[in-house]
Amino acid sequence: MTRRWQPAAFMVAIGVLGGFWIGSYGGLVFFLVMVAVAVVVSPPAFPRSVTDAEARAAQAADGRPIIYWRPGCPYCLRLRGSLARRAGRYHWVDIWSDPEAAASVRAVADGNETVPTVVTVGESFVNPSPQLVRSLN
Repeated sequence: MTRRWQPAAFMVAIGVLGGFWIGSYGGLVFFLVMVAVAVVVSPPAFPRSVTDAEARAAQAADGRPIIYWRPGCPYCLRLRGSLARRAGRYHWVDIWSDPEAAASVRAVADGNETVPTVVTVGESFVNPSPQLVRSLN
């Protein structure tokens, strides 16, 4: 669980250290910017994650794509941001909180844990463009 929060905690720590180093109002502004970045890369910025098993069962029932992601991933963040309100139409699975999900990603990404990985009923896409993902649903 703590691994999921490491990128956000790192951003806050950088904000604190940088804020003290810069000092005055500039330091406060730097700290607030880093806290804002931490909020954006934190796990709650994404739709509620489910387990790999839950996502596969739901996909079998509704046919919606599964998006495998991990906290702190800039490509996942870009994809999440580009989907905007449509993000809830997909099944989001955090590979850091579910070892089975990480294994599923390795199975389609040549042994790597490359995210985002999108799995549909018939095919898989490793680090697809946001336009491709939007067209899947």
